[in-house]
Amino acid sequence: MNYSITHLTSAHPRYDTRIFLKECCSLAKVYHVSLVVADGLGNEEKDGVGIYDVGADRGRFGRIVKTTKKVLAKAIELDSDLYHLHDPELIPVGLKLKKMGKKVVFDAHEDLPKQVMAKHYLNTFTKKILSFSIAKAEIFALKKFDAIVAATPIIRDKFLAHGMNSVDINNFPMLDELIELKPRFDTPTICYIGLLYETRGIREIIQAIENIAVKLIIAGKFFDASFEAEIKALKGWEKVDFRGFANRDEVKEILEASIAGLVTLHPTPSYVEAYPVKMFEYMSAGIGVIASDFPLYRAFIEKGKCGVCVDPLDSDAIKGAIVDMIAHKEDTKAMGQRGKALIQSQYNWGVEEKKLLRLYEELLTNVSC
Repeated sequence: MNYSITHLTSAHPRYDTRIFLKECCSLAKVYHVSLVVADGLGNEEKDGVGIYDVGADRGRFGRIVKTTKKVLAKAIELDSDLYHLHDPELIPVGLKLKKMGKKVVFDAHEDLPKQVMAKHYLNTFTKKILSFSIAKAEIFALKKFDAIVAATPIIRDKFLAHGMNSVDINNFPMLDELIELKPRFDTPTICYIGLLYETRGIREIIQAIENIAVKLIIAGKFFDASFEAEIKALKGWEKVDFRGFANRDEVKEILEASIAGLVTLHPTPSYVEAYPVKMFEYMSAGIGVIASDFPLYRAFIEKGKCGVCVDPLDSDAIKGAIVDMIAHKEDTKAMGQRGKALIQSQYNWGVEEKKLLRLYEELLTNVSC
């Protein structure tokens, strides 16, 4: 039977890497797949997935209240066998679909209670109360769902501890994009690719390269004008080749020009227990990795001998790692080759796709015809 599947998001872009390129496109090989979005760009059919747009609403309140209602209405209209939700505000939608007898999966991209603890605009007491309340409500609601898809084993284990059906579907890279790149390792060039927030560690990176003969290529976007001005005023900025937002072809060119990539995120709750996609992209491209010294990162970087883990708040430690990689390019190249081999053998979307398809097969076995 060709079961119908619908993925729902009120916040993510329609071509989101995890939701569309990986999950929806993989599932479309077996099932009839629809994706409901809220971006105001209209309906379309792409790569075997029917995309349905409920329209964009301004502001967070509009998204949570108005958009959620429209997503529910479209979900009911599509009348699918299984619904896969990607945003916490859609949990009430999932509960209503469960009451209608539907199979429902929630995709936990992040640990929501811990994410609240990272909100800098809330005081400590408020964060603790809010995080505790969300944790209780989350478990109470999601226990009614058929399965939880978790973005990391740590998030998976949280739900398994409560007796819930949970499987980790990790954001590992697709093999057909970066694995064929051939970094040149001919110049002392390193890169940072990603968003440019303070907690992404960009200040410490710029401070680290002040007195090093190195070029740092940055591809990313600042979202705070005052923070951007502060960073560009640092002495080390003169070593930066700032590209701004880069498309995928431009990213490939940057990776091939670099000997190592930086992913020195600050130790916030949402980073410590989440996989940084860029780390795996650096590995996939075959360059060295300089990453934050988090247990989750060390399990890949140090165990796989494909990079170095450092204290992300210590610019001298970052500097030392950069200097070593530049001074020992052949060793760095070997790190890159080991990282690429790990991506090819273990840490790729093909492995995760099989887990996702297996979960869906188990859930849909008992769907009434």
